[in-house]
Amino acid sequence: MLDVIKQLYGPFFDGQNWATILTSRSDWLIVGSLVLIECLLSVDNAVVLAAQTTGLDNLQEREKSLFYGLWGAYVFRFFIIGIGTYLIRFWWIKVIGASYLMYLVYRYFRHLMTQQKRHPLGQTITSKKRRWFGLSPFWTVVIQIELMDIVFSIDSVLASLAISDNAVIVLIGGLIGILCMRGIAEVIMNLMRKVPELETMAYVLIALIAVKLVLSVPQIDIEVSSRAFGLVILAAVLVTLLIHWLRSRFHRCSDRRK
Repeated sequence: MLDVIKQLYGPFFDGQNWATILTSRSDWLIVGSLVLIECLLSVDNAVVLAAQTTGLDNLQEREKSLFYGLWGAYVFRFFIIGIGTYLIRFWWIKVIGASYLMYLVYRYFRHLMTQQKRHPLGQTITSKKRRWFGLSPFWTVVIQIELMDIVFSIDSVLASLAISDNAVIVLIGGLIGILCMRGIAEVIMNLMRKVPELETMAYVLIALIAVKLVLSVPQIDIEVSSRAFGLVILAAVLVTLLIHWLRSRFHRCSDRRK
């Protein structure tokens, strides 16, 4: 057992390996490629994480939950890279993750429809706080973020290991990529605060992400390219911003008439 652990995680503690990578220009080029791949593959992750934080009361708590999730993602990435060659067996994690994402979508729209029946159009709707096992809403969101990190890191780790079999290079690229992805999540989170319609758009995208996950399991083996999905996200954001602008203009016109 100890020999297996040493074989999987020994490269992380090899000082000479680290020194070679840190002083090698070609290795840093590979790291840069891995960071780019991590960011491209994590756009959907950023959408999910930003949507998960909407149940918290204020911007400070939302940013704090992403910060805690960042460190959890770092710890998990360290362990998952060590067993990366075995990840292909864990296709069922994608199915579980997709099912959970679809449950989130169902719960959001069910709650949204219920609130619209109770409140007149245009009145602010407060999201219901979620609790798991008696935990506070904040820690519930942190746990949800970690679960999503587990699901979404599989693709990026496998893609990175296909480029380089050096675990340290994959680790460095992954850690930098996670930091960039968290920055994307914060941008989306701030936009959702200013444009409320983006929250509904995010859950529509989450449903598409769930479908994308299921299609990628080996039994189906249909891969949706990161470029195509990125264009879908961009188009969804532009359409949502247009809807927000039209609704704002309609409300301004209505106020002037009054």
